[in-house]
Amino acid sequence: MTGAGWIRCFIGIVWREGLRFIQQRSRFVSALVRPLIWLFVFAAGFRSVLGVSIVPPYETYILYDEYIIPGLIAMIQLFNGMQSSLSMVYDREMGSMRVLLTSPVPRWFLLISKLIAGTLLSLPQIYVFLLIAWAYGIELPPLGYITVIPALILSGLMLGALGLLLSSMIRQLENFAGVMNFIIFPMFFASSALYPLWKVEEASPLLHDICAFNPFTYAVELTRFLLYVKFDATALQNAGVVAGFLVVFLGGAIAAYDPAKGLIARVRTGGAGA
Repeated sequence: MTGAGWIRCFIGIVWREGLRFIQQRSRFVSALVRPLIWLFVFAAGFRSVLGVSIVPPYETYILYDEYIIPGLIAMIQLFNGMQSSLSMVYDREMGSMRVLLTSPVPRWFLLISKLIAGTLLSLPQIYVFLLIAWAYGIELPPLGYITVIPALILSGLMLGALGLLLSSMIRQLENFAGVMNFIIFPMFFASSALYPLWKVEEASPLLHDICAFNPFTYAVELTRFLLYVKFDATALQNAGVVAGFLVVFLGGAIAAYDPAKGLIARVRTGGAGA
């Protein structure tokens, strides 16, 4: 393939994902309903009870509803990554990806293109959520709306790569919902999305260790620091951990979709056995 062919293939995948997203308006609404329920209902109830002390990246005492904004942003990316993977399961069985996977285009390029497309689609959802949060009275640093973009891209790629890895392990579309619930809710609740890690450690050191091992925690904290324009050693550490998990998840997905070692080989083996 020539360079123009690679570019044409990439644009085609991104364009198709964008058209699908526009046509599926319920997907956009559902992506906003979950974080808005947490913001308007749960955060409002905890606002007068819980507060966050002056800990980095915050320079003053903040209310609970402001604290959970980065976690809710990461929630949008997590669900978006899983939704994109759900479409991957469908496309792999009876959609366009079934044809693309048999084309001369390398599978790693197809997977990366789909991953980038899904990450780009999560950005407008996040900024609509931030606009609603601003209208609700949560004011963030103006520059943070720009400086947070690298964190959103890196975190979105990592969570999307996790979704691709999971999609490679699922043969039937009906099984994906159970796997999503098994992955999404533990990752979200066992993280720093809802409570600071130092508060979690006071309640349960074991739970704190689980949260510290959770890659979702580092995605939340990276978003939190860059949203408040903090580019210190902690932010770099979070970025390094997220990038490391991205390499692991994406590498696992590429290996799983390899026709000789991964998904296709398992399907053929199962068919031969049947």
